[in-house]
Amino acid sequence: MKPYSVSLEVSGRTAMFTRPDTGSSPVSYPVPTYSAVKGIFETILMLRQASVVPTKVEICAPVAFHSYTTNYLGPARQSGKNGALQIPATVLTDVRYRLYARAYHDDRPLPYSKNGKEGGSRCSHGGHAYRDIFNRRIDSGQSFRVPFLGWKEFTVDYFGPFRNGTTVQDDINLFIPSLFKSFCKDGRGKATQWKPVFMNNVEIRGGVLHYV
Repeated sequence: MKPYSVSLEVSGRTAMFTRPDTGSSPVSYPVPTYSAVKGIFETILMLRQASVVPTKVEICAPVAFHSYTTNYLGPARQSGKNGALQIPATVLTDVRYRLYARAYHDDRPLPYSKNGKEGGSRCSHGGHAYRDIFNRRIDSGQSFRVPFLGWKEFTVDYFGPFRNGTTVQDDINLFIPSLFKSFCKDGRGKATQWKPVFMNNVEIRGGVLHYV
C-alpha cells in the first residue's frame, strides 16, 4: 500500500537537538534529528496501524545559538552533594521549521483503540487514516501531548498548517559529518540492547535537509 504524506509547521523560542559527542556541556545540532521530528508527529497522533517516517525538514528561520544553563537533580550527581548541579548548554533560539513525513500502513489487525468493540470497524489502510486524522487534529490545534523541540521544557509556541508568512532560508548550506538518527534494538538472544544509529556526511542545501 502506498504511503500518505503529512506535514506541519512548528516554531519556538528555544530548541535543543543534542549532539552526543558534546558530553556534559551539550551543544545542539543546527537542525532537528530524525527521532525528534518523528516524536513531534507522534505527539499529535499515533495510530497502532500506521508508522510515520520523517522525510525532510525545511529551515524557515536563521540558525542562531545561545548559552543556556539548566539545573540537574538526577542520580548522576556526586554523592553527598546538596543542591542542583548546573549544566551549561548551547541551544538554538527562535526556530521555525516545516516538517514532512510519510505515513505507512501497519499490517497488524488491531482496532483503533483498546476499547474497540468485538467485530467493530478496523482500519484497512493505516496510512490513509493517519493522514486524515492528523490533518483534522492540526487544523483544530489538537495534540495528545504538547509538542516540544528536543528537550521537554522547550515547548513549541506554534504547531499547525503552514503559515503564509513562512519562507525557507535558502541561503543556509551546511555540512554535518555525523547526525544522530535514532536508537534501534540490537537483539542478541536475551541480551537485547539499544544502539544508536547515525546518518553520515549529511548536507543541508538551500535550507533543506532530507532524512531519506
